[in-house]
Amino acid sequence: MQWPSLVVGLILLRLSASLWLAFGLAAYISLGIGFPGEAEEPRTGDRESTESWSQRISGYKHEEATGTCAKVTGESPVRSYLSFFDGNKDDYVRRYSSFPDTLKATMKEKAREMFYFGYDNYMKYAFPKDELNPIDCEGRGPDVQNPSNININDVLGNYSLTLIDTLDTLLVLGNVTEFRRAVKLVIDTVSFDKDSTVQVFEANIRILGSLVSAHILLTDSKHPFGRVNLEGYENQLLDLAHDLALRLLPAFENTSTGIPYPRVNLKTGVPSGSINETCTAGAGSLLVEFGILSRLTGDFTFESVARRAVRALWKLRNSDTGLLGNIVNIQTGHWVGKQSGLGAGIDSFYEYLLKSYILFGEKEDYAMFQAAYDSIQNHMRRGRESCNEGEGDPPIYVNVNMMSGKIMNTWIDSLQAFFPGLQVLNGDVENAICLHAFYYAIWKRYGALPERYNWKRQAPDVLFYPLRPELVESTYLLYQATKNPFYLHVGMDILESLENNTKVRCGYATLHHVVHKSKEDRMESFFLSETCKYLYLLFDEDNPLHKSGYKYIFTTEGHLMPVDKRFREKRWSGTCRQEDDTTMEQPSRNASECTRIPEARRYTLPLKSVYMRQIDQMVGVL
Repeated sequence: MQWPSLVVGLILLRLSASLWLAFGLAAYISLGIGFPGEAEEPRTGDRESTESWSQRISGYKHEEATGTCAKVTGESPVRSYLSFFDGNKDDYVRRYSSFPDTLKATMKEKAREMFYFGYDNYMKYAFPKDELNPIDCEGRGPDVQNPSNININDVLGNYSLTLIDTLDTLLVLGNVTEFRRAVKLVIDTVSFDKDSTVQVFEANIRILGSLVSAHILLTDSKHPFGRVNLEGYENQLLDLAHDLALRLLPAFENTSTGIPYPRVNLKTGVPSGSINETCTAGAGSLLVEFGILSRLTGDFTFESVARRAVRALWKLRNSDTGLLGNIVNIQTGHWVGKQSGLGAGIDSFYEYLLKSYILFGEKEDYAMFQAAYDSIQNHMRRGRESCNEGEGDPPIYVNVNMMSGKIMNTWIDSLQAFFPGLQVLNGDVENAICLHAFYYAIWKRYGALPERYNWKRQAPDVLFYPLRPELVESTYLLYQATKNPFYLHVGMDILESLENNTKVRCGYATLHHVVHKSKEDRMESFFLSETCKYLYLLFDEDNPLHKSGYKYIFTTEGHLMPVDKRFREKRWSGTCRQEDDTTMEQPSRNASECTRIPEARRYTLPLKSVYMRQIDQMVGVL
């Protein structure tokens, strides 16, 4: 069976990834990136060496490709670096090519226990505060003594953040009783009439998104998780979401570009003296939650302002490279930060272009996504052209200047590990496999993903790990696409690392130093909302989410949004068009007749052993 057919067959039965076929997203994206120079044998010595593989990558100069297919030639050097590993090439096959059902059941139970150890202790020691301090077994709220402490105050609004953020995870784990109790607690105790200044982006993805998701699950006539209806429920969660969204709307006022202010006070609106700078992800990743809210309530205001912000950012992309920067002035439209990459400050902007298209069917969303994706491949991607064939360094995505496409620095951040999952949704499974392997190699070396990893120095630049979910998310989506047991092993490695390195008296703590494993007393809400959820789903083959009749996507905070035709219908008059009233053309399929993936795989791993070993050596695992 051809690999693309296998992927399509699997994904159609599982998750929201089935949508990329139904909406014309099944075409594989041919990268066609070429780099001059012959491959060299990788070094095995000093990780600080200036002659490492990473220097060769950073030294390459991008050239226009002449075709859309990867060039794989039959010629190779007398002693290729591939032959360097031939003697041990079966080690990876023996380790990763099977995963017994009994072990899968064991890991599913361990993921469940991990979630409840964090959740139960939050409810015991922290609720109704926003977060749990798992070392001291105390609750954490906003830092009222230091309003400038945005690391805390951007997220915490004194509104029981962790409980709200966790609602749909309870259903994913099948706990209808606790879900009902938690919903009732939210309805009875939560108010947004608070003198709290919060980041619009964080309030949107963690609070508003969860409230909308839980409301949909409560009222879904299909009852995918069983009869979860709550007696006396009269859309209170939707009302709370609407109230919060109204309190976030002042961020969009008094801005000449339509790009919102980054922060609002929930009582008074935009604080006086607020800065006029925001990040691309923060301003451009509101469309999923605001769009669903508009379509549930019939009030176009929310989707309108979110879509206006996306279009405003899109118009500011560089005309030569097609890239956006990471920080923009909301009044002038000038780029303050010209770094373009896949990580912090810009990551979910790309994610929501594709997910908005899947949810709402707006053609312009996919047209923007495809153009952005092409620019990413043309200017950020380095390494050999094909993931699983040929010679050269493994593909990675680097941070570049949006104006020129030249490399700005030699680090990647942990948030970039979301990108393989997005590539799966776009049908570019082969490249997702390769990039995911790079991040997994870093995890294997440290038992965590450092917040920043310098691929030239082969060492972390920023050493903490706050229990982020991005690598787990990509692992889960790749498993759903391929059903390869390799990804179950990855999930098991991640789960065991978390148990061994982050578990403390009352929960799971942020790693302050990924090498020394020292800890910080904080368990962010996304650990329960995303990290535990994706780990559990990875091992739970029979979860309702994996039934062919239920199609969902996950928001950037891991909240469930059903892919439903009712969200493709607007309950307001008029159309959602571009400001110049032009209509975007229907995205076309890739016209290339080339086959990037062989008809029959002659190996059992998603990535050939020789390439896995190459990545491990380049990260310093070997």
